[in-house]
Amino acid sequence: MHNAQPKYRNSAAFYDVDGTLIRINIVHAFAFYASRQPSLLSSAARTLKTTASIPLFWAADKVSRKWFNELFYRSYEGAHEDRLTVLAEELFEDVIKPNIYPRAQALIDESRRAGCRQVIISGALDFTMRPLARYLGVDDFIANRLEFKDGFATGHLRKPFVAGATKAQIMRDYARARGVDLAESWAYTDSYSDYPMLAVVGHPTAVNPDLRLRSVARSYDWPVLDLS
Repeated sequence: MHNAQPKYRNSAAFYDVDGTLIRINIVHAFAFYASRQPSLLSSAARTLKTTASIPLFWAADKVSRKWFNELFYRSYEGAHEDRLTVLAEELFEDVIKPNIYPRAQALIDESRRAGCRQVIISGALDFTMRPLARYLGVDDFIANRLEFKDGFATGHLRKPFVAGATKAQIMRDYARARGVDLAESWAYTDSYSDYPMLAVVGHPTAVNPDLRLRSVARSYDWPVLDLS
């Protein structure tokens, strides 16, 4: 992610990932890891007191993102860091890469040519996002990080936690550290839950938007893109 780079202006383009650049989400990633590391699925079952863990993750995400995150990442407890890193490469090749939206790369390339720093910001885990960031050629990626002790996941996330409401502050901190002017920057997302990251930049854009975000974009006359 730190190859030879164009000379940037003081602007950046921030991209949500799930539903924005790719068709799938972090529950698909967990299902992949669990199918190749049975301890993850058994941990999820213990957490939820049921073997129907993955369908309940979907339900939890619809009810409360905070509850979902607490429940979801706790299920990684006991997973080996090196094994997850290896599986992340397989996940990218087998699952993520085939589900990148057809026009995602063109959007990033066009933005880069315009002189914007390219930044992925996702609630997924960092080792899951690393191969995607490398493939798309972005400059930086910001993602959630599992806490590890002696090489094994504790089931907790390291701070700062990356989610809809906190993305705006993370973007502010990133911009301040790198001299980026958010008023001259772009943000792209598919979900109304990411409204804060759109509101903090001068050029918000709805991508493959859900119904609520489409309505907001229409109200504010924001651009709407379909990357499929």
